[in-house]
Amino acid sequence: MKFLIVVDMQNDFITGSLGSKLAEAIVPNVVEKVKNYDGKVIFTRDTHFADYMKSQEGRKLPIEHCVKDTAGWEICDELKPYVETVIDKITFGSVDLPNIIKDFGKEIEEIELCGLCTDICVISNAMILKATFPEVRLLVDAKCCAGVSVESHNTALDAMRAVQIDILNVGYYEAKL
Repeated sequence: MKFLIVVDMQNDFITGSLGSKLAEAIVPNVVEKVKNYDGKVIFTRDTHFADYMKSQEGRKLPIEHCVKDTAGWEICDELKPYVETVIDKITFGSVDLPNIIKDFGKEIEEIELCGLCTDICVISNAMILKATFPEVRLLVDAKCCAGVSVESHNTALDAMRAVQIDILNVGYYEAKL
């Protein structure tokens, strides 16, 4: 079975408190990928609470975002029609994700990741999955990911490539800029 993990395509990361033009630009690419994906699609959702600013992350990144049950926490409207399975996670990577994939009970052929942010949550989830499934082909589609900056996006792609994660559409941003 093939899996597509759509990481944190939430309003706060696209047009909200931590939004960016890079994030906005990948939405159509991610919609196209999800719509045409031949396999199981799983969404992750960054989830914080009212006490976010008191958390370690809140002290290091003092911008409230993705607070549960707010508009910013929601998956973007363009992708909502495709959401069936969603994992709420309280940190960058989901330690529950590997077990959820295993629960489908079929042989895992490959796992592909896309979403936001390449340099934070995409790479965190990719590394957890690589450590859990070292013999499963892992892929990240660069044209369906955006980082905090183009430089940090590319640095994260290089780090993932170094641990044998296949990167699709390398140089996508450079071709667009």
